[in-house]
Order: sequence, then structure tokens, then C-alpha cells
Amino acid sequence: MITGAAVSTVYCNLKLKHPTLDMPVIDYDLALLIQPMLMMGVSIGVICNVIFPDWLVTVLLIILFLVTSTKAFLKGVETWKNETLIKREAAAKQAERSSEEFEYMPTPTEPDAAAEQKTPSDEALPVSVGMSMYQAVCLMQGKRVISSRANKQTSPKAHQLLVYCSFGVTAGVLAGLLGVGGGTVMGPLFLELGIPPQVSSATATFAMMFSSSIAVVEYYLLRRFPVPYALFFTGLAFFAAIVGQRASRKLINLLGRASFIIFILSFFIFISEVTLGGVGISNTIHKMARHEYMGFDNIC
Repeated sequence: MITGAAVSTVYCNLKLKHPTLDMPVIDYDLALLIQPMLMMGVSIGVICNVIFPDWLVTVLLIILFLVTSTKAFLKGVETWKNETLIKREAAAKQAERSSEEFEYMPTPTEPDAAAEQKTPSDEALPVSVGMSMYQAVCLMQGKRVISSRANKQTSPKAHQLLVYCSFGVTAGVLAGLLGVGGGTVMGPLFLELGIPPQVSSATATFAMMFSSSIAVVEYYLLRRFPVPYALFFTGLAFFAAIVGQRASRKLINLLGRASFIIFILSFFIFISEVTLGGVGISNTIHKMARHEYMGFDNIC
């Protein structure tokens, strides 16, 4: 499902532009920094999924969704307040100059953002680390730049890039372990970095397309899902994502706010926490009642 939705969403985003800059809505430099570590993390997560008991996976799933949904909701509230302030200032200017038409611009996340708007094999580890290190060095030297960052006047520091890569590995591990897709972690992370909501969603989905694909291949080789069901839900998610993309763009144009994307993200993460966590707890209780083995499994 995640792979199908990611593919269709990326297809819809390929021709879209950044809301304020002359660049694609997908920040490829940011994705290139995160993607190798994300895919390495997926391989690690798939191995952990085979070993970990179901009750532990359920606990980790609930914790992850609770933290990410809360942070996303708080970020949405902050963005909504900033958008409201901008709308009030724009209304005041329009009252003074009634002949000038106001055009909504997405909320800057930094005070100086307005000025900036103008302008699972053994080879996986060294390859992933090497690609991310190369991209990190280029970013530090200024040869490449994460253009959609709120503050891009200075090149990111080494410790900042290390944190970004570590989050990429963490997102990959959680995606492979819990089957939730790396976007659940990467979306809120990109928002914290000052990436606009539209760019955050598009870039996270672009990265998630590759990470979910490699997870599908690994789980298929492990024979852990029925192929007919997977194909059905992949097709269903593919078309549902297209509908969601078109509906979200129309709502942004209608409401003049991008913050609702963050609220939708927070809402669905919370719903996933309740449903998946509830099913996991129910299955764990049934296993306890039948006195089934609930320890760690052998990877072989």
C-alpha cells in the first residue's frame, strides 16, 4: 500500500513547483542526503521485524505514532498562527491599497525567510554511508545546497548533517520494522528543519517510494505477505493517492493555508496509532490466553 501510494504521489508531484522558489516541489538534494541512510535502515528494520516478538513491535508502534502525531499537531498549530498573522497583515495592507490584489504565500518559518524566497547485504552499509558522506561534503563545501531550508544563508554544519543522516537511519529502521513508511518520521523531521509543508510532504514521499520498495522486495524474499492481497491494496492505494493529491491542492487554493496538510498528517498518524495499536494489543492478549511463545525469534 505504501509503495503504491508513494509512486502515484511522486508522479503527481514531478511537475509541481516549490510554493515560493523557482525549483521543483521535491527537494532532491535533501532527499539525496537522507535516502541512502534511509534504505540502509530499512534493511536493518526488516531483520529486526523477523526477530522481534509481536508485542514489542506493537509497543514501539504506539510510541512512534504518539510522538510523531503530537509533534506534527503542535507544528500545525504554530503554522496556523503564523498564517493567521500574515493574513491579518495582508488584509490591513489591502485596506490601505484596495487596488492591490493580495496573493497568499506559504508561511515562512524563520524571520528572514521572506527575503530568501526571492532568490540487506554487506555492500549496503558502505554504499549507503559513502553516498551520504559525499552529499554531506558537497553541502558543507557549498557545492550543493538544500534550497528549501528556511535558513540557507550558511552551509549546514557537520553535526547538523550527522543528525540528519541519523534520523534517516532511524526512519528506515522504523519503516522496515513497523511497516509504516519512512514518511511518518521524515515528514515531521522536515517540518522541524523549516521545510514548507508542501515540500516536506513531497520530499518525504519521494524518499519513501524507494525505501518502501526495498522493504517489499525483502519481505517478498522472506515470504511474509500474500502477493494477491499486496497487489490489490497497492492498486487501491495508487488511485487513492491521486485523488488525495488533487483534493489537497484544491483545498490549499481554496483556504489559502498550507497548515491543514500538517493537521491531516497528525490526524492520520493518530488514527493509525489507535487502530494498529488496538489490533496489536488484542492479538497479544489472545496469545497470552493461549500460552503461546512470545519471545524473540531466530533470524534463521
